[in-house]
Amino acid sequence: MPIVVRLDVELARRKIGVGEFAEQVGLTPANLAVLKNGRARAMRFSTLEAICRVLECQPGDLLEWVEDE
Repeated sequence: MPIVVRLDVELARRKIGVGEFAEQVGLTPANLAVLKNGRARAMRFSTLEAICRVLECQPGDLLEWVEDE
């Protein structure tokens, strides 16, 4: 998939646990794991907004486009 989610990197940089972060964002830990592990096929803008608000970052800090091989 050409869009890579860098959520795991941002959580590690901030030393935030998945359970705590899921609660702050309003997601279940299972849904957050799908996003974090790159298995999500889509993300709502409201979810992206909540993630950016909690992490105090921009969407570009979380998403990266990479060319298919």
